Formats: sequence, structure tokens, C-alpha cells
Amino acid sequence: MSKVRVTETVLRDAHQSLLATRMTLDDMLPILGKLDQVGYNSIECWGGATFDACLRFLGEDPWERLRTLRREMPNTRLQMLFRGQNMLGYRHYADDVVEEFVEKSVENGIDVIRIFDALNDIRNLQTAINAAKKATRDGKKAEVQVAMSFTTGEVFTDEYYVEYAKKIAAAGADSICIKDMAALLTPYRTAELVKAIKSEVDLPIDLHTHYTSGLASMCLIKGVEAGADIIDTAMSPLALGTSHAPTESMVAAFQGTEYDTGLDLVLLNEIRDYFMGLRKKYIESGLIDQKMLAADAGALIYQVPGGMLSNLLSQLKQAGKEDLLGEVLAEVPRVRKDAGFPPLVTPSSQIVGTQAVFNVLSGERYKMVTKEFKGVVRGEYGQTPVPIDPEFRKKIIGDAEPIDCRPADLLEPELEKLRKECADWAESEEDVLSYAQFGQVAVKFFEKRRDARFGLDGKHGDAASQIHPV
Repeated sequence: MSKVRVTETVLRDAHQSLLATRMTLDDMLPILGKLDQVGYNSIECWGGATFDACLRFLGEDPWERLRTLRREMPNTRLQMLFRGQNMLGYRHYADDVVEEFVEKSVENGIDVIRIFDALNDIRNLQTAINAAKKATRDGKKAEVQVAMSFTTGEVFTDEYYVEYAKKIAAAGADSICIKDMAALLTPYRTAELVKAIKSEVDLPIDLHTHYTSGLASMCLIKGVEAGADIIDTAMSPLALGTSHAPTESMVAAFQGTEYDTGLDLVLLNEIRDYFMGLRKKYIESGLIDQKMLAADAGALIYQVPGGMLSNLLSQLKQAGKEDLLGEVLAEVPRVRKDAGFPPLVTPSSQIVGTQAVFNVLSGERYKMVTKEFKGVVRGEYGQTPVPIDPEFRKKIIGDAEPIDCRPADLLEPELEKLRKECADWAESEEDVLSYAQFGQVAVKFFEKRRDARFGLDGKHGDAASQIHPV
């Protein structure tokens, strides 16, 4: 057995899960040098909701963040999360935009691209996989890791995941991630699943699970014993709760065994001290709600990812209805079943979650239906794991024609059109890609950037969002 490798999530998924992706680059900078010394398999630091949060809330250019991280951590592979045909946004994009985004991500510093589709529809991944396999920086190719969104339900058997793993391998992936965003894995289920995939597919397996239900550390141990090659963890001050298993604890657990990570606990403890200061700051400012730090086995019932849970709570707080969280959590599995059992990961998690909130707040199921929920039911996001009941589909989309093909096949190339639309603000091809995904949110950022450069006091409020990134 080779040693288990560790992917550190403290710069992306950990703070996305606990504090709605509000860690700033300034908070990261003082510790990057030490993180670069650890010897991680990779540091996940970009993609997911970081792009949205940088533009919408933090006043940061996400591309400049990536370039800075690349410069400050020259010895460590940088990893991003990429939503296939959705990229980092909330709709499907034309193939030319996806290809350009992948190329620019690698060019600006990304070494490992973890690509997934919310519905596990392999058709929605192939363009991104092909683009990632072509992308290089300084003559080196990026690693293409494809993630299967893990969930539970009547069709989600070992056979389902083994068949999907075979499709992933055939599509050209370099490694596979079991992405358990909702903390639904249990230790023995993890071992069974890893063994089943390993017996049929000869690719490294990265195990990604959250601590929400309190089982993550046990799942990682059983997964490694069953053959998993890489585990995702988070530095302990931003671990547990809706985040991940603590990095230091997992390193200690494998020390002296055949799976020994080889990582230095003394160095990790120095890094821990820094993040303890950030943790204290985030709790005192209210960015971290301490409810998100406790284990809740209810996650196994409601099947809600950590980031989605914190955002549901945020939406209800804004409506002054925090006391209805229990009802919303009970409604989520019902909405998910109606929608064909999509795994709850971006963007389906926000779509299902927001619809559940509307169902509860309006007092009548589907009295108000979001555009995005109609899109899922119609087929705009791809094929759902379970066919949607025709009567329910008719109720939601009316006379609209259902979509059965790969949704992006219906899209015309759009990169040139996007370039023209944002010509007044964009200063680079990266700006065009920011605009492609976040439209007016990106424009407001560009205007503020311009105003700051010329010493103007631009008064532009943050755009409100009804859909929150997970």
C-alpha cells in the first residue's frame, strides 16, 4: 500500500461550508508560505462559490486571487472545483465558453480540475474534460479529476456508481472523486463503495465527505483501508460541523501505519494556530453561526449539504422565519423526489432548497415555482437520475417542450457575443469570463475597480441573490 495523500480544503470548501465563502485573500496571505511547505497532494482554493463571493461580496478579482495563490505557493498543486457545463455559474454555457474558461484557469495557476455534474449526467462533463486534457501551463498538463455526486435513493446502488465510474474513465479522467457533499456516507457504506469501484476501474480515488453527520473521520479511515488513495480534509479550526474531518487528526490517525501520510504534525500545528485566530474572528463577527459547528445526524434524513444548510438558514433569517427551518428541511426530500432525485450539489441544491423554502413560506406546495426549478423539471440541466412523473412535469412546465438531448447542444457559440456585451468594462479575457457567469454582478465589480483606480467614490450596492452557492 502507498501512503494516503491529503487534499487540503481550508482555502475553499471549508470556509464555503462554514461561513458562506467569506474568507478574504488578505486573511489567507499570512499563512500561504507555511501551507506551501506541508507537501499536500493539492490545496483546493478556487472554484465552487469562491468566484461568486469574490465579485459579489468581497470586492476581489477572483482571477487575481488565483494568480496570487499561485505565486505564494509555488511548490503546491492548486485545485479548483468546476461544475461541468455550468462552469461556476448557474446555467449551462456554450462549449466555446467552457473551453475558454478551462484554458484560462490552467494558464492562471490551476493544476487539478475537479469536474462534476449535479445530475451525474456524463454528457454535461465531456466538453470540460476534453478541454482540461488539452490545457497546459509551462508545458505541464493539468490533472483531470471527475467527481461523482454521491447521494442516496432507490437507484443509487453500488452498481449505479460503478457504471458511472466506468463512464468517467472512458471519458478520459485521470482520477475519480467520490463527492459526498451532503455527508450521507457511513463508514461501512464507504468501504463497500470504494471496493466496488476499485474492482472495476483502475484510477486513483479521492474521498470527499463532510462532517455534518459526525461520521467523516470514520468514513475516511474505512475508505482508505478499502483502497482510497486521497482524502479531503480541513485544518481543524475550520473543520467539523458542516465542513470536513480535521487535517491534523487524520494525519495523526495514519501515522506509523502503512497509510502514513508523511506530513509533519508540528508544522500543521503551527498552521492551526493561525487559523484559530481566524476562527475566533469569524465567530465574533457572526460569519460563523455556531449551529453549523455541531454534528447533526439529521443530515442523513434531510440529505442537505453543509453549505446549503447554512444558506437555507440565512434565507429564512432574512425573511424573519428562522423558526421554520425544520419544516424546510422536511420539505427538501419531498421536492427532491418530485424533481427526479437530483443529488443535492450546485446548482441543484440551491434550486431544490429555494423551492422548498417557497413551498413552506407560501403555505402551498408549488404555488410559486422558480424559473430554475422549472428548468430542472423540463430537462434544461440534463437527465435526472429517475424519470420525472409526466403529470408533475406538466403541472410545473405547462405546455413547454421537454428537453431530452444534452442541453448544451441547443446553445449557439456565445463567447464572441459576450466579448461585445462587456467591451466597455472588460480589460482582459478573464474579465469576459467573469461577466459570462455573473453578468451585472461582474459589471458592478468592474465599475468599482475603475472608480477606485481614478479615485472616485462609486456608490454601487451589492446585487441581491435568491440563489446561494453551495
